[in-house]
Amino acid sequence: MKKYERVPLVVNAEQYVLNKGIEDGFELYSKVITNGWISSENLIQVTRPDRSIVCPFIQNRRGVIFIREGDYIITEEDGERHVCGEDKFDKRYKKI
Repeated sequence: MKKYERVPLVVNAEQYVLNKGIEDGFELYSKVITNGWISSENLIQVTRPDRSIVCPFIQNRRGVIFIREGDYIITEEDGERHVCGEDKFDKRYKKI
């Protein structure tokens, strides 16, 4: 098997903060859990005035990615966005 090294890629990154408008939308927490899309561990949950609980997400070509506490939103030069966990961010990215 051949080995490959990841090509350097300059991105913009911002740690997720609620109410900054960097998510693509919100999904009802009950739907996230009922559909079994992901583990609910550390998933950001927002209680709306009507008492419904929603979870922020971004959407890219791979689908819907729900945002967890401490996650970074990564935006590549072509506009593609990803979520990177706080535990992996410093291992994958360095400030320039």
